[in-house]
Parts: sequence; structure tokens; C-alpha cells
Amino acid sequence: MAKSNPGQSSPSKGERKVELPATMTVKQLAETLGISGVEVIKQLMQNGVMAGINQTIDYDTAAIIASDMGFEVREKAEAEAEVIVREEDEKQLKPRPPVVTVMGHIDHGKTKLLDAIRQTNVVASEAGGITQHIGAYQVETHGRKITFLDTPGHEAFTAMRARGAKVTDVAVLVVAADDGVMPQTLEAIDHAKAAGVPIVVALNKIDKPNVNLDRVKQQLAEAGLVVEEWGGNTVCVPVSAKMKKGITDLLESILVVAEMLELKANPDCPASGVVIEAGLDKTKGPMATVLVERGTLNPGDPVVVGDTWGKVKAMFNDVGKRVKKAGPATPVKILGLNAAPQAGDTFVVTATDREARATAERRQLERQQKIVRPVRPVKLDDVYAQIKAGQAKELNLILKTDVQGSIEPIKNSLERLEFGEVKVKIIHSGSGNITEGDVLLALASKGVIIGFHTTPTVGAQRLAEAEGVDIRLYDIIYDLVEDVERAMKGLKEPEYAEVTEGRAEVRAVFAAGKKEKAAGLMVTEGRLRRDSLVKVIRKGQVVHQSKITSLRRFKDDVKEVAAGMECGLVVDGFSAFEPGDIIEVFRREKVG
Repeated sequence: MAKSNPGQSSPSKGERKVELPATMTVKQLAETLGISGVEVIKQLMQNGVMAGINQTIDYDTAAIIASDMGFEVREKAEAEAEVIVREEDEKQLKPRPPVVTVMGHIDHGKTKLLDAIRQTNVVASEAGGITQHIGAYQVETHGRKITFLDTPGHEAFTAMRARGAKVTDVAVLVVAADDGVMPQTLEAIDHAKAAGVPIVVALNKIDKPNVNLDRVKQQLAEAGLVVEEWGGNTVCVPVSAKMKKGITDLLESILVVAEMLELKANPDCPASGVVIEAGLDKTKGPMATVLVERGTLNPGDPVVVGDTWGKVKAMFNDVGKRVKKAGPATPVKILGLNAAPQAGDTFVVTATDREARATAERRQLERQQKIVRPVRPVKLDDVYAQIKAGQAKELNLILKTDVQGSIEPIKNSLERLEFGEVKVKIIHSGSGNITEGDVLLALASKGVIIGFHTTPTVGAQRLAEAEGVDIRLYDIIYDLVEDVERAMKGLKEPEYAEVTEGRAEVRAVFAAGKKEKAAGLMVTEGRLRRDSLVKVIRKGQVVHQSKITSLRRFKDDVKEVAAGMECGLVVDGFSAFEPGDIIEVFRREKVG
């Protein structure tokens, strides 16, 4: 992406307004701005971008060039002909089944509950039907259908949101009556709330002896879900997936919640929807399970699915039966694509095969150039500009800390911040490392991740870098709150300098538990302190950065080790030490 050239002289901004698409060629930018292509290429070069007249550039780069030349720039809404969802006449809309995702803590019975629902209420389960897993299925109760998405968990649910797919109407939260609310339960609640999806609680395992339902309901209330019998608005249904008890009550409760949402769609138009899962069948080729969101899908329809395309050769429901049509909120597995798409990709029926292929090929090119992203991540530095432009009503934050006790004071300090009508909203908080699930939630919710005395896992760091998600790490609460407040008010962020406190050389590597490894060190400069920030340097390159979690002299835990001494150390999230690695301990200080 280009960087603005402060030395560039330009007319005062705001003289002319221009809307630019997410991607465009240099030639198209020149024509839009009414200047020569040579001038645009020159400006790009001055901003460090080498591009030819027919090369594609992204919105951010084009916006900087246009802004430097005196234009007030806005991003044009995506207007692909094949994905426009036109406003429809109310008369064309008809009630559709609700789409439900089941989430919960591991071992709380989510899979058994889905199996119990499926075995007792599967639609079209006539004799001879071969049951097969298609990632989604419909059940029927009292003549009304419900569509269930069988996702691996809340992270898969949020990953689809991050790709722009918002398919779920209702979330069913499975909570084991004997176990209560657990960390993954809290994460699932936060992910569902961030998506704005109503939650129905399925209180499972009520068949177990000595379960205390009131204790679990109290835990749910503390997590922000007050059940109806306690005066709240959260529907809570006791069930036993093992004994198949309460299943009908649960389905009826889902339908009651769905009625309040007044779910409708137009079945009489070209179909569009989203991919639930996809893969390559050894005998049948590329297959995709899709959920129709509007319109009706038929065999023979030409479709573009993400950056793949084809013609629907056949459609199957979840019992392996061929179906001739699939209306809104209906899941089907389809054959006929040229390649397997990705979960979360959108599909749409086009007028012709040629149009489907052309659209897919253009998307392939864009994906290769890495300029297509369904959600543009939010940077803390950009918050003020979004507030001024009226694009932000709240600043979504994901807060992770080293210990549970740090969450409340930080949360309280942040939620008191406001600028005009804009307030801070903590959409998820928890203790431990920043995970890939946190990054996906930030991407889907246009949020920023704040870490206090904690660091991202290697996978989370890579995903954040790839997707452009902003992760901010702090050791002092005051600095954390001050930076967020400065961002909201558009003040210049204070600069930090790294001050090296000590260095050591890895002499040996040994086991420090089942998975962790410790490094045997000789401290060569300064001091090493427990809980300090640390870099692992190999051949002059930083291979990991986090903090020291354990520091030992012989068998004793120590707070610090001075130069000339040997010690053993464990680094958070890192075990791949090699003899000769340099361990550098540092702290961050504000400049000025």
C-alpha cells in the first residue's frame, strides 16, 4: 500500500469529491480523476509503488493518490451485477425457516444434542435414504422447519462472519447442568452477542444425579444471560440429549424466538446464499454444501461460488436424496463446480455460464493479488477518522489479560471512555494468550485486540499479520487506557522506545514439562528479570517476541539473574530454542 508523501503539494482537500471502488486499474483511476495516466504513475512512484497503466491497485493506494491531488475520497459500495440484492416488494417476501447454530463448551453434549434432534425430527427421512454428513440439515416440528448448521464451534461460526457470511438467525448454547458455565461457554456467548444473534440456552445432562440447575442459571446471569423465570429474556430449556428428553420443547422454543424475528425471503428469484463446507469427493469431484438465503436453486442453474464456477448437475439433502429445488434457508450439497470453494464463500445464480465463468476468473485474479478482503480491519490509529466521518458509533475491543483478576479494573476503565456519542464496547474478554479465535472475532466485528501482560500465540500472530488485525500489547494499565482515549480523540499516539535491560546466550536446551522446553543461559550483559518482555534472536533475526514466564537458578525460582551467571528460562509461547540463540530482555518507555 502506498504511503502518503507529506512533501507533495496539492490543492486543499475537499474541493472535489470522488468515489473509488475496492479495486481498479491505474488507467481507470486516471480517467476517474480526469488526469493523465503518466501523472498517476508518477504519483505512485513517489509513494513507493511501481505500477503500470493496466495494473490493478487497491482502494487504500488509490485513495492516497486522489487525496494528495485534492480530492475528498469515499469508498464506493461493491456493485457487482451478479451479487446485487435488490430491494424487493414486501408482497414477494414469504416466511422462511430459521437458521440455527449450536455452540458450547467441549464435552457439554453439543454433538449428542444435534444427533438427538436429527434422529427424532429429520425432514424427508423416508426408507432407503442414506444418511450422510453435509454440515447442515433441516428438522420439522408441528409442520414447521428449522435449519441447523453443524459447525465445529464458535470459532468456525465467527470465521464465516469474518468472510462476510452472516447466516445464523438463532444460536443455541449448550450448557452441561453438571458442569456449568466454562471458559468456552463464555467465549461462545461473546461471539453470539457480537454477531447480534439471540441465544437460546439448552441446559443439557439434566438426567445426571445431583445437578444444581439454579447454580448454572446464576452463572448464566453473571455472564449476562438472565433466564425468563428469573425475570430476564433468555429462553432456557432443560434437555437430556442422552435420554432424548426435552428435544421437542427446545425446537418449539427456537420457533418462538424465530417468530419474533419475522424471518422472510423471496423464493421467486435467482438463488443466492453461502457455502457451509466444501471438499473434493474422490468419485464425484468438487462438492459444496450451500445454504440458500434467497431465491430457489434448481439443477441446471449456472452459479459462481467465491472464485469457482459451474452448473448445478445435482443436489442432495442430508439423507442423500436427490432434490429438484431448494428454497430459502434450505441446505443442499451440490455437484458441478470446477473446483472446491471455501467455507463462507457466497454463491449466486447468474444468467449464463459465460457470466459465471468470467466473474469467477476475475475474482481469482483479485485473490492472487491479495486485494480482496470481505471486511476491512480497524486500526486503533484510524478510529478518530472513522468517528469524524460518522462511520463509528462504538469502538469494539477484545481484551485479553494474563490473569482473570486484571479484567474487571481494565474493563471498567475502558467502558467509561466516550467521545461524543461513541463509546468503548468490550465484545469479549478473557485470560491467557491471544488466540486465533480472538483474531477472527476482531476481524468479523471490526475490533482491535488489547493484550495486558499477555502475548499472541504464533498462529494468532500470523493470522493477525495476514488479515491486518490490530493487536496492542501493554504492561501498564494507565498506558493502555490512555492510548485508547487518545485514539478516540484523534490525539497523536505517544511514541515508545525499547530499552534493552539484559542479554544472554543459549548454551543448552532441555525439557520443562510435557510440551514446554527451557533454555539454559549464560547472562552476558545487564540483568534478566522474570515477567520481562523478551526477544529470541537467531542469526540477527528476531524469531519470537513475548515475555519470560519462568526464571530459575539451579532448582530455585528467582526474580532476576545478573551478568556472569547461568540460569534456566521459559519463554511464553516458544520452545524451539537452539544453542547460540540470543535472549534480549527489554522494556518499553514513552518518548517525550
